[in-house]
Amino acid sequence: MIVFGIIFGILVLLLLSSLLIFYVVVHKSKRVIAQVASSHPLYADGKRFVEAQPQEWTIETQDALKLHAWYLPADQPTSKTVIVANGYHSIRDRFAAYGWMFHELGYNVLIPAYRASAEAEGKYLGFGWLDRDDYKRWMNKIIEKESTAEIAMFGISMGAASAMMVSGEQLPIQVKCFIADCGYDTLWNEIVFKAKHDFHLPAFPLVYLLSFWSKLLAGYHFKEVSSLNQLAKNTRPFLFIHGEDDQFVPTEMVHRNFAATSSPKEVLIVPKAGHAKAYETDQALYQQIVAQFLNKYL
Repeated sequence: MIVFGIIFGILVLLLLSSLLIFYVVVHKSKRVIAQVASSHPLYADGKRFVEAQPQEWTIETQDALKLHAWYLPADQPTSKTVIVANGYHSIRDRFAAYGWMFHELGYNVLIPAYRASAEAEGKYLGFGWLDRDDYKRWMNKIIEKESTAEIAMFGISMGAASAMMVSGEQLPIQVKCFIADCGYDTLWNEIVFKAKHDFHLPAFPLVYLLSFWSKLLAGYHFKEVSSLNQLAKNTRPFLFIHGEDDQFVPTEMVHRNFAATSSPKEVLIVPKAGHAKAYETDQALYQQIVAQFLNKYL
């Protein structure tokens, strides 16, 4: 009986601790990655985007969440729009500099706040998987405004996962190409990597329990959230970007994503760049490659 009690106690402890970790990782959090500091190399461009007073757009998701986005039209009228998907636990301001880059290149820019971010409704982060229908709705919103629209989607970190997840869906013909900066190959691999790299923990039992809670509460298990599977269905041109020294989403993942893609594809590995730091590490190279890609396909 004593042994049984110990085993039962351990199981209960594992379940409760894994549930707590699930809420920290997946549940909407007040802990957000705010706007970059004024000393950050991308601060000025982000400030310019916000001060340009973008319009506020809204959509309603299939599960009745109201989501908001900034829309900044190009200085010269164009039918070409870039959707910018931002990263994990971040507010739109933090990635406004990317919006300004695309604005400077002459495109309309839409920056949505993804579900369960600090600015949006929703309980659970989608890691790109739950978000794929949301971004399709943003695409349709653009097309409703202008039927001749041409759309590219750019994402960074979790936003890159969103771009890859969307790419495998049935999409309007107005969607022309995608750019993914430092996105993971599968959510399972990413969580396993973080557990081992940051906490020296094996996949079993923690990641299995986290995936169980995710399926029960958020509606998806980690193994079904696969950029690789979605990219295999994608037919549109793709530009992959990754930092050479990424210690959050390991650089090897971009090579797997690249290999999974059979459509026209390009890859940029930025030397000495950490996670989500490719742009600030070499802005000139980043802008050059992005501009060339969009000039070719958008």
